[in-house]
Amino acid sequence: MNLKSIMLGAAAAAAAVTGAQAADLPVAPEPVDYVRVCDAFGARFFYIPGTETCLRVGGRVRVDFYFNDFGDKPNNWNRAGNGTSTRARGYLYLDARTNTEYGLVRAYTTMIMTRDSGGASGFDLDKAFIQFGNFTFGRAGSQYDFYTGNAYGQVGKNWSDTNSWVAAYTAAFGNGVSATISLEDGTYRRVGTGFAGHRYPDLVAALTVDQGWGSAKIMAALHEARLANASSKSKMGYGIGAGVTIKLPSLGKDDTISFQAQYADGALSYAMGEIDGAQDVVFNAATRATRTSKAWSLSGGLYHSWTDTLASGLDVSYGDVDAPFAGTDFSRWSVSGNLMWTPVAGLEFGAELGYANVDFSARGRKDKDELAAMFRVQRTF
Repeated sequence: MNLKSIMLGAAAAAAAVTGAQAADLPVAPEPVDYVRVCDAFGARFFYIPGTETCLRVGGRVRVDFYFNDFGDKPNNWNRAGNGTSTRARGYLYLDARTNTEYGLVRAYTTMIMTRDSGGASGFDLDKAFIQFGNFTFGRAGSQYDFYTGNAYGQVGKNWSDTNSWVAAYTAAFGNGVSATISLEDGTYRRVGTGFAGHRYPDLVAALTVDQGWGSAKIMAALHEARLANASSKSKMGYGIGAGVTIKLPSLGKDDTISFQAQYADGALSYAMGEIDGAQDVVFNAATRATRTSKAWSLSGGLYHSWTDTLASGLDVSYGDVDAPFAGTDFSRWSVSGNLMWTPVAGLEFGAELGYANVDFSARGRKDKDELAAMFRVQRTF
C-alpha cells in the first residue's frame, strides 16, 4: 500500500466520522408565536399570533323556564296551550379590533343558537358589523334606539328595539357629545301586511350625550310606507323620540333611572314594540284614500343593586295607536320586574313577573290581560 492510498483512506474515515457527528446535532426549532395579552381595549383581549389584531372570544349559556300567559281566558293554560315551556340558548361573541392609521378597525359578531320546548330550534345571526374609524356597516342595533329595558322582557314592551342593517357615520365632538346619521334597511321596520317592494332605506339621525352623570339621546327617522295595491299612495312615515338615563350612585354603585318618549306616524315600530293588528299605512278601497297610523309611547325603568350580589330591574311603558278608518285603535301598558342573584361573577339566577293590558277602542273587541312569569339561570364568560 502506497502513501497515496493511505491518505485517501484517512480522509474518507474522517468524513464519515464528521457526518455522523453532524447527524447527532439537535435541529433548531421553528419560531413559536406565543399568545400575548392585549390591554388596549380592556379585559379578556389577546393578540392573534402573528398579527396586531386583538380578539375577544366570549359566550353565554341561558336556561329559561316559562310560566306562559295565565291572564285572561282563553290563555296558555287552557287545554290547547302550553302553560309552561322551556328554552336553552347559547351565545357566541367574537370581537376583533385593530388600531390603524385610519382609526379603529373592528369586526363584531353575535351568534345565537336556541332550542325550545317540543324540539323547536333556531339559529340567529343577531349582530355582524364592521367598524372603520367613524363608520359602521352591517347588522347592528338601530341607531334610533336608546332605552331597551332592564327586565328580561318575557312580556313585550312599548318602545323601539330593533336590529337592522345599518350604514352609519358617527362624529364625536368631545365631552361625550356625538352625532350619528345612518341608512337602515326599512324592511326590518315594516308593521303590517300587503306592502310593495322595498325601495328606499330609512334615514336615521341621532344626537347623543354620554357623561359621568348618565346619558341622553334625541333621535329621528324617515320611513317609506308603500302598499302593493296600485291604487294606494306611497307615504313618508317618520319617528321622533328622546330619552335620558341618570346614574344614581347614592342608591347603589350601578343604579340608574331612565325615561323615554317616542312618536311615530306611518312607522309604528319607531314608537311601539307590540302591535295588535295595526299597520303602518292603510288603504280604504271605498274612498280610495291612503292614510297612515300614528302611535306614541312613554316608557321608563329602574335598576337597583340591593347588595353586591342582589339586584332588580323594573320596566314600565304605555303606548297608544291611532289607526285610520277605525277598528284597530288600542292602548297598551305593561310592567315587568325581576330579582337577580349573582353569587359569583358571570353566574346569574333570576325570576321575573310581567303584566300587560290592551284596551281596544272598537266595539266587539274584548280587552285583554297578559300575565306571565319566568325563571332564568345564566352563565356569561
